[in-house]
Amino acid sequence: MSSTGSPSPDSGGTADDTAHSGGSAPTTVQSRRSPWNRRRDRVAAALLGVAVVMAGLVVWAGSDSRATISETAPPPAGTPAQPASVPAEFHEAWRAPSAATPAPVATAGTVVTGDGGEVTGRDPETGSVRWRYARDLPLCTVGAEWERALAVYRKDAGCSEVTQLDAATGKRTAQRNGDAERGTRLVGDGGYVTTTGERLLNTWRDDLVKSMEFGRVYAQVNAGYQPRPNCRYGTVAAASGRVGVIERCPGRSGALLTVLKAAPEESDQPEQEFSQPLPERGAKLVAMVPGGSAVLLPEAKELVLFDAEGRERTRYPLDLPRSDLDREPRGGVMPTVRGPWNVYWFTGSRTMALSTADLTPQWTVHNTRGAGTSYAGRYLAPIGGGLAVLDPRSGDTVRTIAVDRDGHRGPITMATAGPVLLERRGDEVVALR
Repeated sequence: MSSTGSPSPDSGGTADDTAHSGGSAPTTVQSRRSPWNRRRDRVAAALLGVAVVMAGLVVWAGSDSRATISETAPPPAGTPAQPASVPAEFHEAWRAPSAATPAPVATAGTVVTGDGGEVTGRDPETGSVRWRYARDLPLCTVGAEWERALAVYRKDAGCSEVTQLDAATGKRTAQRNGDAERGTRLVGDGGYVTTTGERLLNTWRDDLVKSMEFGRVYAQVNAGYQPRPNCRYGTVAAASGRVGVIERCPGRSGALLTVLKAAPEESDQPEQEFSQPLPERGAKLVAMVPGGSAVLLPEAKELVLFDAEGRERTRYPLDLPRSDLDREPRGGVMPTVRGPWNVYWFTGSRTMALSTADLTPQWTVHNTRGAGTSYAGRYLAPIGGGLAVLDPRSGDTVRTIAVDRDGHRGPITMATAGPVLLERRGDEVVALR
């Protein structure tokens, strides 16, 4: 056969090749008008597109993103170190409203303030705003853990909106819905943070995933996991992956000191380390350390120390006025501050130093106005008219420093940001240099 015949379908020949070689001309295919190309169809499509856009705008206008302002900043260059010794005097450098912070919040080279619905990151030395995050919801409380600010917002009946912000830049790093009650406080131990409440505790890990819930769960999936859902809670403390709480349960004349794992195998199935009966219903959990817990018994006027397994170790008599003993702290958290050597407990009229090893009482300073803070190797206690500078090991007063507080006579909580000393007076944070 000749190899010059007409190309086969698989030979790669084209219609032009066929025509050139004398083959038949290609067949012309006549197009058909689309049935969707009429004017009314184009109008309907346009109206549908407009409706989709309008629906998106309505959703956006009512969303949390629409009602949120987020202004971030580069991280700070660094916070200057504290001086080698406590200065001879302190003067006000700046002040800012901060009703939502129970104590001054300072972390990652930033002072975090919270007021109304706005959280701000400020330069410690000047108070200038570096970043801000605001919502059209009121703040319940603001704290810090893991060098991040934690802002808890009120929505509906409770404090259910939790936002985590990088404290250095203000960038949002996580956001979750929670079930915290109004008046909640944040209790952290370096690894977990717990929201306090009268009927429910929630514990979160550093990505705001819930690791534990204890109490009356609002949307309970499985019944029977909570051991005593009808109890009410008093004070709360935390240490080393454990959460302690005073339980006041129906039918009991006394209370329970219950210590829970911050991260049980299942978040909705709390795991108790122990639950120790206490003789007084008004008992208060003062503090926790890895070595144990300290509980105040107001009627007996005693501080009772328990070891890490819940066994009573010893009791110390307390020479405190009745007003100190009966005082119920706001938010379920006793006013304490942890330092390198001691946990400092403000009783209401004086400050007691408790060992960080096992909470054994070390010394007491009278006529204080807050738990104070550690600064430049010393302990600074707020007193009327200024500050008492004490040796943290012995409690001896080294000297006092006058501070003008513009007539403020209420309690004072304190913190430090490098060389800056921070005081919360009423609803304001005041920076001293």
